[in-house]
Amino acid sequence: MALSMNLLFLVLIISLSLAHLCFADGSLTPQFYDHSCPRAQQIVKGVVEKAVAKDRRMAASLLRLHFHDCFVKGCDGSVLLDSSGTIVSEKRSNPRRDSARGFEVIDEVKSALEKECPQTVSCADILAVVARDSTVITGGPSWEVPLGRRDSLGASLSGSNYNIPAPNNTLQTIITKFKLKGLDIVDLVTLLGSHTIGDARCTSFRQRLYNQSGNGLPDATLDKTYAAQLRQRCPQSGGDQNLFALDFNTQFKFDNFYYKNLVASEGLLSSDEILFTQSSTTMALVKKYAEDNGAFFEQFAKSMVKMGNVDPLTGKRGEIRKICRRINH
Repeated sequence: MALSMNLLFLVLIISLSLAHLCFADGSLTPQFYDHSCPRAQQIVKGVVEKAVAKDRRMAASLLRLHFHDCFVKGCDGSVLLDSSGTIVSEKRSNPRRDSARGFEVIDEVKSALEKECPQTVSCADILAVVARDSTVITGGPSWEVPLGRRDSLGASLSGSNYNIPAPNNTLQTIITKFKLKGLDIVDLVTLLGSHTIGDARCTSFRQRLYNQSGNGLPDATLDKTYAAQLRQRCPQSGGDQNLFALDFNTQFKFDNFYYKNLVASEGLLSSDEILFTQSSTTMALVKKYAEDNGAFFEQFAKSMVKMGNVDPLTGKRGEIRKICRRINH
């Protein structure tokens, strides 16, 4: 009996030591808060479910926040910072101005977590978990979210302006922007599939409706009937803020209709449709996902984990913010 107890104690010590090493070496792990804040993910899910029930567009907005965070300075919560002191907020950048939303939901999540386990769960980790929950709530795949990120002490307005793919970027430019973050062409085509939910403003795709060369005709890669429908609420001038579903078939459902739309020349944004028209490699992936929702879901989960691992702050770098909108000091 004594030998068995000693052996059990030794196994426990080794397990705790390995866990400590896992956290200390800066790697992310789904078990990061198992002891320090065991109800963290349950609390996050509850707030997200309530927010999406109140506003169906919110799921896409929250998923987008994580994407935008990781593409600027890495997944470090910088997207959440307001301007203050020496910090110029990324919220003022061109990709975010008038379109980034969901910050109040993150505030609510953070407030609830601070009551449960003060200054323990980072804002960067909140963004990662919220993105997963928003995907699941709308019918998409689930995945274990590696955790242990810390929050940045600054923001990058220039990084937000230049690093985030834009609706009118060329395919090569988008490929380069993904590559700079360690994401390959499979990740690119897969992650853009998040456009199966959400909206875009008229100003983001007007150039597809009224050819800028002067003839005023829709882009040749855009279905004429679909273009005519879009023109009704997106005129050649005015209506800049009018919203349109990125996937008009199943606007609030996470599925593979985004890819089916591209095959049918019904991609809303130029940066979406070019996946089917300008590269045989991306075209093959679009066709694959259009035909196989399961393959899309499986790879989306993998690519989201990969994106969430882009340059996180770990160990003693950064901090755990008490309020996501501002640094602690």
